[in-house]
Amino acid sequence: MSTDALAEPRTPVRAGWTALLFVANLGLWLAFYAPIQVLLPQHSETLAPADKEVVFGVVTGIGAAVSVVANPLAGMLSDRTTSRFGRRHPWTLGGAVAGAAGLAVLAAATDVVVMTIGWSLVQAGLNAMLASLVSALPDRVPVPQRARIGGLVGISQMLGTVAGTLVVTLLISGLASGYVTCALLVLLAAALFVAFTPDAVLCAKPEGGVVAALRRMRVSPREHPDFAWGWGCHFMINLGNGFGTLYLLFFLGDAVRHPDPETGLLVLMGLYGAALTAGAVLAGAISDRSGRRKPYVLLSCALMAVAALLLAVWPTWAAALMAAPLLGAGFGIYWAVALALLTQVLPAAANRAKDLGVVNIANSLPQVVAPALATPILAHLGGYAGLFTASALATVVAGALVTRVRGVA
Repeated sequence: MSTDALAEPRTPVRAGWTALLFVANLGLWLAFYAPIQVLLPQHSETLAPADKEVVFGVVTGIGAAVSVVANPLAGMLSDRTTSRFGRRHPWTLGGAVAGAAGLAVLAAATDVVVMTIGWSLVQAGLNAMLASLVSALPDRVPVPQRARIGGLVGISQMLGTVAGTLVVTLLISGLASGYVTCALLVLLAAALFVAFTPDAVLCAKPEGGVVAALRRMRVSPREHPDFAWGWGCHFMINLGNGFGTLYLLFFLGDAVRHPDPETGLLVLMGLYGAALTAGAVLAGAISDRSGRRKPYVLLSCALMAVAALLLAVWPTWAAALMAAPLLGAGFGIYWAVALALLTQVLPAAANRAKDLGVVNIANSLPQVVAPALATPILAHLGGYAGLFTASALATVVAGALVTRVRGVA
């Protein structure tokens, strides 16, 4: 096998490579979150005004179930890819193409079935792209640089959310135009990264066939306990974030009674984004300098829990304006150190993308669990107050789990 492809990176990455990785992630997250935050809720309301929450939950839940399979599977296959173009780039570009095709299906969807098919294709394609892009961190970035680069990945996720909301609410009008614009932007972002960055070539596939590799998809918690605790923390953080954000547009309209929920969401995303950027940049630099990760995860959990509880006890526009920067700072701090921590507990270099695909299940599985649990919470356990309380509890549990990681300070 190519030593370049599997060796632990030692040479610091340069600004140009980092900028292109940032752009690729920005396009990816824009294509994810513009639909989730704005287009899919609007689409659900257009198709079924009386059952918009149920339709939205079903569509996003099925799509997330697809991503649970697609992400580690694409990662495993990219670990075994011996293309002369590299083992990651074909999956980055191919995933973007598939995701863009799904967005095109959504643009033409006139019923819930076609809408679900389109979003499932988006999730399959963009999760393949995500598996390859996340692998760039352990593939190319030395450990002393990972929190700073991880922080930039977190900032790209936030900016993708904000930019997506901006694009489909202020710059582009109409559902179809919004979906098509997202498709074009993710294709452009992926093409730039693939065209202008190197990708190490794997000279020989790992021993055993694809079937054998599929049998090894599971990571044993007993053999790799730090990986298991880190995965659990990541899952609970994303579950809490899902409880707190998936229904935010509906919360602004139904509970806060904001006269223009879409504009209100844009304002909150701006505050969230500014705080996330500051938190990610500062925490990434300090964490890399000190080599410590867990204290910053605990700080992020505390900030995010306080933000959720604020909305639970005081569902007003003023509370939302205070909660947004708290949530942003917490999530920025978390993303700055989480990827660094998780890549430091990966079981094997030969399976980086597959194992990070398992990590990414902790991103996507909450999108299945959160809507499934949110519906009974909203109906029977306190409405939005119950939902935001559940968000805070999940975040507190995440903090407890990260304390069990022993191999990373």
